[in-house]
Amino acid sequence: MDIDKDVKYCHVSFNDGKSFYFDHVRISWDEQIGFHRSDTWELSYVITGSGTRLIGDTLEVFSRGEVILIPPDLPHGWFFDQFDHDETGKIENITIIFPTNLLERCALAFPEISEMVRKLQQIDRGLSFEGDTLSNVQQLMTLMTRQNDIEQLGSLLSIFQLIGAEDQPRVVGLMDKNTKSKQKLHEVTRYMVHNYHRSISLDDVASFVGMNRSSFCSFYKRAKGRSFFTDLTEYRIDCSCLMLRQTDITVADICFAVGFNDIPHFNRTFKRFKGESPKNYRLRMSPSVT
Repeated sequence: MDIDKDVKYCHVSFNDGKSFYFDHVRISWDEQIGFHRSDTWELSYVITGSGTRLIGDTLEVFSRGEVILIPPDLPHGWFFDQFDHDETGKIENITIIFPTNLLERCALAFPEISEMVRKLQQIDRGLSFEGDTLSNVQQLMTLMTRQNDIEQLGSLLSIFQLIGAEDQPRVVGLMDKNTKSKQKLHEVTRYMVHNYHRSISLDDVASFVGMNRSSFCSFYKRAKGRSFFTDLTEYRIDCSCLMLRQTDITVADICFAVGFNDIPHFNRTFKRFKGESPKNYRLRMSPSVT
C-alpha cells in the first residue's frame, strides 16, 4: 500500500447554521481518512474496529470503545485492521468536530461554564478517558445519533463538562516540532503500520525515507534510542495481542498475519515481550475464546 509522506491538512466548513460537525459512519476498514491534521478539535469514539493509531509522536494499538480528544493542529490517524468489523464487514465510529471559537462562544454565552472552557483551552495533547468519564461520554455520543440539533448541542456541552472535570486523562499523543527529523520518523512509522505483516528489509525502509542503510540505522538509533527492528518486533507483538484478544484466529495464523515466518520464533519472541505464551495470553485475556 502506498503511503502519503506528507501530513494531509483537512479543512472543515461549518455551514447551515451548525456550530459543530457530528459524523456517525459505518465504512470499510480501509476507507478511514489517513494521517492528517486540522485547525479544529476532534472527539472520536470507536464503536467497532481496532488497529493502530498515530497521534503526534505516539504510536499505539487501539480497540473498540476508546474515546480520544484531539486538539487543533495535532497530526493523527487511525489505521484499522481488516479482521475486526461487524457482520457486514464495516467498522463504526462517531466523530465530533468543533472549531476553537465554539469554546469561546460558549463561555461568553454561559458564564457558568467559563472555568471548564478555560481548562479545555489549555489542552495541547491527545487524551483518552477511562472509568466513569469514558462510559458517560460513550453514552452521550451514542445518544446524539438519535437527537435533533438542539439536543445534540446540549449533549456536547455535557461532554465538555465531563472532560473538563477529568483530573487524570491518559496522554496518547504530544505535539512535536515539525522538523525534518520528526517528519522522517512519521514516514518510518507509517511505513511500519502499513507493512508490518510482510517481510521488511533494512534496504526497504531506508529506501522509503531516501537514506542508505548505514545512515538510516544511525538516524533511527539516535532519534529513538533503539533499533528500527526492535520497534517493529514490539509492534508486531502488540498487533498479535490485539488479535488474540478479539478474534478466534489460530496462533499459527496470527504468527504469519503479523509478519513472522516461523511459529517457534514467534512463540519465543512473544514470551520474551509478554512473559507468557500466546496461548496462555489468550486464555487469560479472552477466556470466552476457544
